[in-house]
Amino acid sequence: MAEIIQRDGTWAFDGTTVRITPGLHRSVPLFRQTYGEISVPLEAVAGIVYESERRRGRLRMRLREGADPLLQATGGRLPDPADPYRLTVDVDRSGVAEYLAEEIRHALLLDQIPHEPTAAYLLPGPPVPVSVRSSDGTVSFDGTQVRVDWADTSDRVKRATGPRVIGIGDLVRVEWLPNSGYEDGFLRFVTRETVFSKLPAEKDPYALDLWGNVSRDLLTALVATAVTARLPHPYARTRTGQEPGDADGHPGTDGHADAGGHHDVLLRRLRELGELHRDGVLTGEEFARTKAVVLRGFQGD
Repeated sequence: MAEIIQRDGTWAFDGTTVRITPGLHRSVPLFRQTYGEISVPLEAVAGIVYESERRRGRLRMRLREGADPLLQATGGRLPDPADPYRLTVDVDRSGVAEYLAEEIRHALLLDQIPHEPTAAYLLPGPPVPVSVRSSDGTVSFDGTQVRVDWADTSDRVKRATGPRVIGIGDLVRVEWLPNSGYEDGFLRFVTRETVFSKLPAEKDPYALDLWGNVSRDLLTALVATAVTARLPHPYARTRTGQEPGDADGHPGTDGHADAGGHHDVLLRRLRELGELHRDGVLTGEEFARTKAVVLRGFQGD
């Protein structure tokens, strides 16, 4: 067992699973405390590094593309302190951090864990039901449908439509952008009927406009992740040759909407990969390889 205990949390590796437990210190973000413990199977790990700095270091774990619905839903946009796959390490514990990272890397080599994207989620995401109160209203998900109850401060157009209820079978994807304090964020539920909607989040009855308390609004990522975990996996069709949703009876779209939706998803995926590359999460080789996989998957549709 390799383990490191820090103020921000504890990482422990038993040879098959990396167990990440958030710390109890008040400096640990509300999102991490609420998301709770995460058990990452070794087959979901793409790599791990320890970055030494002058006063403290940082452990950073990379997961395989498509392995985690949290990363799929948030697209690498979680603020660093809220990212469960980063751990701040005191300088006097750098040796322990390096040992933990080396143990995980050694296990990845022994088990010959591939780097390619996964065709199914290897982590479950948060349990349901889950409910979050944000600046624009309360959003809940029970595993089968999403419900949005607007706040008194919501736009009058939204309040006039009443509570919004969306079945999981009607959803195409979830889009999430955090409220940074300088720029509003949003949580948007894209359905087959609204896939081409261009309404701004403050006017869109299928979107929550996140403009209030940053730490509270960040919790909407819990709902985004829980919903994403129950939608067809984005890479499933590269293995089955079917469109996600066809096998379980979900209705399809006409040819124009289907092509447009695929184009939007492709652009979004390429943007996310570009951001990960610029942030140093993906090396140049990993970026090129993953980009090629994504492009092959869409060209094969």
